[in-house]
Amino acid sequence: MMNPSLIAPKSIALVGASNELSKPGGKALANLLSAKFDGEIYPVNPKEQIVQGINCFKEITEIPNCDLAIIAIASKFVNPTVDYLAEHKGTKAFIVLSAGFSEVGGEGIALEQELVQIINKHQASLIGPNCIGVMNTHYAGVFAGPIPKLDPKGCDFVSGSGATAVFILETAIQRGLPFASIYSVGNSATIGVEEVLEYWDNNFGENSSKIKLIYIEQVHNPQKFLKHTTSLIKKGCRIAAVKSGTSEAGSRAVSSHTGSLAGSDSAVDALFRKAGIIRCSSRDELITIGSVLFYKELKGNNIAIITHAGGPGILCTDALQKNGMNVPKIEDEKANELLSKLYYGSSVANPIDFLATGTAEQLGIILDYVDNYFDNIDGSIVIFGTPGLFDVTDAYNVLNNKINTLKKPIFPVLPSPVQAAKETEHFINLGKAIFPDEANLATALAKVYNTNKPAEIEKYNLTKEDIEFRNEIFSKVSTNEFLPPDINKNILEYVGLPLVPEYYYADKKSIDKDVHNFQYPVVMKVIGPVHKSDVGGVVLNIQNGEEVLSNYDKLMQITDATGVLVQPMVSGTELFIGLKKEDDFGHIIFFGLGGIFVEVLKDISYKLLPINNYEAHELIKSIKSYPLIQGIRGKKGIDQDRLADILMKVSKLSQILPEITEMDINPLIATENSIFSVDMRIKI
Repeated sequence: MMNPSLIAPKSIALVGASNELSKPGGKALANLLSAKFDGEIYPVNPKEQIVQGINCFKEITEIPNCDLAIIAIASKFVNPTVDYLAEHKGTKAFIVLSAGFSEVGGEGIALEQELVQIINKHQASLIGPNCIGVMNTHYAGVFAGPIPKLDPKGCDFVSGSGATAVFILETAIQRGLPFASIYSVGNSATIGVEEVLEYWDNNFGENSSKIKLIYIEQVHNPQKFLKHTTSLIKKGCRIAAVKSGTSEAGSRAVSSHTGSLAGSDSAVDALFRKAGIIRCSSRDELITIGSVLFYKELKGNNIAIITHAGGPGILCTDALQKNGMNVPKIEDEKANELLSKLYYGSSVANPIDFLATGTAEQLGIILDYVDNYFDNIDGSIVIFGTPGLFDVTDAYNVLNNKINTLKKPIFPVLPSPVQAAKETEHFINLGKAIFPDEANLATALAKVYNTNKPAEIEKYNLTKEDIEFRNEIFSKVSTNEFLPPDINKNILEYVGLPLVPEYYYADKKSIDKDVHNFQYPVVMKVIGPVHKSDVGGVVLNIQNGEEVLSNYDKLMQITDATGVLVQPMVSGTELFIGLKKEDDFGHIIFFGLGGIFVEVLKDISYKLLPINNYEAHELIKSIKSYPLIQGIRGKKGIDQDRLADILMKVSKLSQILPEITEMDINPLIATENSIFSVDMRIKI
């Protein structure tokens, strides 16, 4: 719970205040003073009378009532201090900078649990412990620097790591990116990233920041995270996030294709895409994307590159096109007119290169033409540095003016932090964020443009028939095992998934009776082993009854064999659909080429369930092999509407039977007019 005393306190007690700026209590007080907190500050230190020019209290018993306490003392003294302040001084908000809690294990865990109990007893707010604190436009309650420009129109930022937050702020300050609020949640004992998102969502208003930045190491509550990020984006926010810990720590045994493809990072990635969050891979990219969001929104992917240096223009063009953006050629009467206003040797074909001798006036003319006359351009990247021969302040003033007044977004690359240090600082002081590298900007711009808005979630409401079906399934099977073929078949038939006819045999006498009724050729598959191909458990193109019987004997000799399936041979494109339940995230659906290709090529797409029809088509179109589905070199394509419907039915199945932990439908055999499930395995 985040209360008003944490956001906008009128009085702050700093327990552990110090004159030494090398100590957290000293630096925290210095930051409060430098940020000009306009309320009352009550430093507490039994060894001091004056701390940084302010009268100091010996004990917490001596201070007046206060809204917020910032605590920077040894962990063993924190809990009684919090309890006393909440009980006797009316303190409703706490920022515990102190370390020595759950992050150290053992006694630290018990201390933190006790701290949470105290906070809950008094219905107070707690940030931390083991954090750097909170900054907003009301106060800077942090012990670490630097303090960025705090502006209600800046970004909101929440970080699960204090040190990482500091490094991110260092970069942001250099680039002129302002902040409205910063939360370092430390151990997240009661308030973590999800709770900060909840606060931003529930208190969002006309004057709230519309740019949210997140650094997160663990998603503790995926559904809460999804709910509030989705809600914020639908209210007009853009959210960019870094999630660290993307590699798997160690290996885990998996028994299906889907299990080998899935993992916690797949779940996070699917969660971010479901919400419409722009995922970043580094601190630098987070700030670059935050700065992109600080400018007008790009409405299309056609970019003009305006530069007085040819090389950066080429690098920028390459990076844009590599990431799916366009740098269209500019050629018409107005282009010729623009060229006549530039120095000889300039080019307006795009990139627009107006030479090293180009002037600030010419830069303004180019930007006006792009905004008013070139309809095939949606926005501009301006790359303007200097070799140090002349001052570029006038050019940066023009650039600032055009950013403010023109309709199309303009993104400024200022690549001369040494030669044009004063001019760059001047531009930042005008209230603008800058980009030092054109290729990084191009990549970030493409990522922002190509991130979809949140998907509309279509939850399925269980019917009476669904509940009866669930009960029937669980009356027949045990959990934590792969289901037998007949149950698999029942499940897929219930949700309407198309199946190739199949016949199950557990003894030779039964199959001998039916060999004359099969429509040859047929395929035979061993029942029992999970990966049939790996043990030689699949025999194709069987032409007659004699071959059926001889292959039956061979298949039943395979270890763990319990029976044999016989199916008619069908041909077409082999596809794969997988389902994986990933901890608290829920189910993830996977789609790609089937057969052995699912693990060899790993050309898959995936989404967090449930999905709607639009997302189902996105899944299909997202694999690299999509041209095979469309049809290629005279081969007819696959019915994509029918395929999307199958994906939707799998989504429905995950809601009817949420106990499914893994499922493979591999392969689906698809043609222009039909799609059949040939083999499947389901684990609950």
